[in-house]
Amino acid sequence: MIRPATPADVPVIHAMVRELAEYERALVDARATEEQLRDALFGSDPAAFALIAESDENAEGEGGTAGEPVGFAVWFRNFSTWTGTHGIYLEDLYVRPRARGAGHGRALLAELARICVDRGYQRFEWSVLDWNAPSIAFYRSLGAEPMDEWTVQRMSGEPLHTLAALAQSDENPNRATALSI
Repeated sequence: MIRPATPADVPVIHAMVRELAEYERALVDARATEEQLRDALFGSDPAAFALIAESDENAEGEGGTAGEPVGFAVWFRNFSTWTGTHGIYLEDLYVRPRARGAGHGRALLAELARICVDRGYQRFEWSVLDWNAPSIAFYRSLGAEPMDEWTVQRMSGEPLHTLAALAQSDENPNRATALSI
């Protein structure tokens, strides 16, 4: 069963985020706290949304009990200037190893696709590590297409702060005076 996450799910979402980070060989980078996740998902101005996959009545085959959270998806709205519509960007999708193969990942993606269609969104996008062959094959089986011409860019840490300082500099003639997102 797929359902919207609730504040009570934050500890298990946090635990699964860390499991995902370990699988992706980046546990040291998974620094988000439960409090940060709670605020991002359920604060006064949510920045993201989450779905929970629960095991069903046949959970014995999944190594768990019925109703136990076995997977999650965290997503947020994006916007395309080309289509003039919002879309969904899937930040994380994870199903615990013992529950894989039972359809939870497909069900999470199907629910996100339903949200897109129901809301008139034109795109559903996400990134996948290039070495994650099982996930890539799974996504292809659903009809997802790689965006081979695009390369993800990221700025964080010192380069982010250095560039931000440029925008705040009194010497910058193009400095924004009031920008609020």
